[in-house]
Amino acid sequence: MLGFVQNTAIYALSFVFVLTLVVTVHELGHFLTAKACGVRIDTFSIGFGRALIKWTDKSGVEWRIGWLPFGGYVRFSGDENVASVPDQDDLTTLREHIIEQEGPEAVQGYYHFKPVWQRALIAVAGPMANFALATVLFAILLAAFGEFTLKSRIDKVAPGTPAAAAGFQHGDLITRADNEAITNFDELRRYVTLRASLPIKFLVERQGKTVALTATPATVTINDSIMGRQKVGQLGIAPSYEVADRLQLRTSVWQALPAGAAKTWDVLRTTMFYLGRLVRGQVPADQIGGFIGIVHASGEVAKAGAADAPNAGYMVLGVFVSLLSLSAVLSVSIGFMNLLPMPVLDGGHLLFYAYEAVARRPLAAKVQAVGYRAGLALLVGFMLFAAWNDLHRYDVFKTLGGLFS
Repeated sequence: MLGFVQNTAIYALSFVFVLTLVVTVHELGHFLTAKACGVRIDTFSIGFGRALIKWTDKSGVEWRIGWLPFGGYVRFSGDENVASVPDQDDLTTLREHIIEQEGPEAVQGYYHFKPVWQRALIAVAGPMANFALATVLFAILLAAFGEFTLKSRIDKVAPGTPAAAAGFQHGDLITRADNEAITNFDELRRYVTLRASLPIKFLVERQGKTVALTATPATVTINDSIMGRQKVGQLGIAPSYEVADRLQLRTSVWQALPAGAAKTWDVLRTTMFYLGRLVRGQVPADQIGGFIGIVHASGEVAKAGAADAPNAGYMVLGVFVSLLSLSAVLSVSIGFMNLLPMPVLDGGHLLFYAYEAVARRPLAAKVQAVGYRAGLALLVGFMLFAAWNDLHRYDVFKTLGGLFS
């Protein structure tokens, strides 16, 4: 029982650290862009529910930390109705009220009376802040610690596997997969993992010659300590661990930001590719994960970072570095998901603003309200489905049964 409590504490604290970092930067993107556009802001909140801590700054913004650390928000002055973006009648009423209470000059300080391009810029600023955070975190990690990996050279080919059927051999150096350059084994593994049942055209260097091979990764169920039970693509090859095939990649300070941006783009592109396969039914829906998966991954990453540390100082450093790496990946995912055209997300706001820009008037508030309610129901349903998948993926029911039996 004591071990269960300790693990729970590790998971919870790691999750709060990662999510708070990612959400705070996301909301700061909205906040700072709104401030730059001269928008009046009532509240900046990290977390929901009753405030554990709150204070008001000189500009009148109430800063608060809610007890439920599952998100955050920026509340603009005049943000009252369900749809968040009023229709023309609501705008007229709101304008008259502002003029009556504060004078005509105050109108331009309200979010809803800003030009549509400024409102769109504020909406997109949150996801862009997430991409910027990921780029900076990747850059810091690459500049400070570099990256250890292996060349994409094959040591062993398991018999009866797709690699064996395709003709891969010991010593082959894989240089391309489809149109992608392959520079190390980690890149190769990530590429193959996402392409179960999809033929892949490879180029390999073999005894000074270039050989073209085609292999279709088999779908294999694995139990990963961080991601849980997963269905992935595998070829059936193992990398070479010879000294000549080990790579210690160093990144200078000047190269760090471009390299960080490249890693961010790689994670984003991978996310979009996986989502596309999911929508087309090429990936089973039970692979979708949610908050429970993030909690588990945070805890396992923290424990992996602390493993084999010679002292407490190195343990803290290992945990911190590991969680920063996870935060970078999660930040890309959250930025991308918020751009989806669902009314409760930033992408939904952008969709409404696109309509307003074309029609020269906001969408009717009733239509927006229906959209927001439908979007919220869809989002909650998606989260519950993802949570159910996570419970099975990590065998939570079996763990709890064993704990109390």
